[in-house]
Amino acid sequence: MRKVVVSEFISLDGVCEAPMWTFEFGTDEQNNFKFNEMKNGEGLLLGRKTYEGFAEAWPNMIEQTGEYGVWMNNCPKYIVSSTLDKADWGPDSHVIRDNIAEEINKLKEQPGKDILVFGSLELIKTLIQLDLIDEYRLMTYPVVLGSGQRLFPEGMDKIKLKLEATETFPTGVVTHTYSVVR
Repeated sequence: MRKVVVSEFISLDGVCEAPMWTFEFGTDEQNNFKFNEMKNGEGLLLGRKTYEGFAEAWPNMIEQTGEYGVWMNNCPKYIVSSTLDKADWGPDSHVIRDNIAEEINKLKEQPGKDILVFGSLELIKTLIQLDLIDEYRLMTYPVVLGSGQRLFPEGMDKIKLKLEATETFPTGVVTHTYSVVR
């Protein structure tokens, strides 16, 4: 059974929005972490806004990103949207319009590797409400932004997590991997 894994860049105060602020902390070790994450993933589950941004950017980034860019452009993509008519980025893109929980559970029941969620903060809120997330991989940056959209919105129900792994990088960035306790 596959897992839905939320993988986010996050500030110390919980902000995930517009992560251009992460660039100054980039290292080869962090790139390798993301590369290994990609190798263990079989597809992307995205919200419409993230999908549209990625679909515009990633086809032009293959030369700079190599195998990672090839994977991003060619992996299966599942876009949750009530407004998107079609998804045509890469050879295997699908729009999920209705029955979100049922459709994502069908994906999880298939054999294969993890389904990764990048960005997509509005979608993540829905996935939290529907209890569809199995794991969080939070790459926490040593910066406080003060404002911006947060991963876990105020007023949401409690989620119990179990720390599975940590990895610290030379710039002070720390990745925490948590499984959801049900």
